[in-house]
Amino acid sequence: MESKLSVLEDVYDTIEDRKSNTVEGSYVCSLFQHRKGMDKILEKVGEEAFETVLAVKNGDKDRIIAESSDLLFHLLVMLSANDISLEEIAEEFKRRRH
Repeated sequence: MESKLSVLEDVYDTIEDRKSNTVEGSYVCSLFQHRKGMDKILEKVGEEAFETVLAVKNGDKDRIIAESSDLLFHLLVMLSANDISLEEIAEEFKRRRH
């Protein structure tokens, strides 16, 4: 049975693919190809983090879910841009549990 969280792996795999293989009209490709590079990716992470905080402050569960999804997506792009895998993040979580 497939884990509900496997969708994060699927999204990350797509991001990794877009990093190497340009697809016309792809938002992810546009982030990797933006002339400001990492600055644009980090700008999006910051923007989505702020929007998530506002959604939580306003107590709007649907917005919290939507904005958190946007934030997670852009964090995955940032990780991919830095050649950090989800496995490395999972290992860090495991290390912290002990």
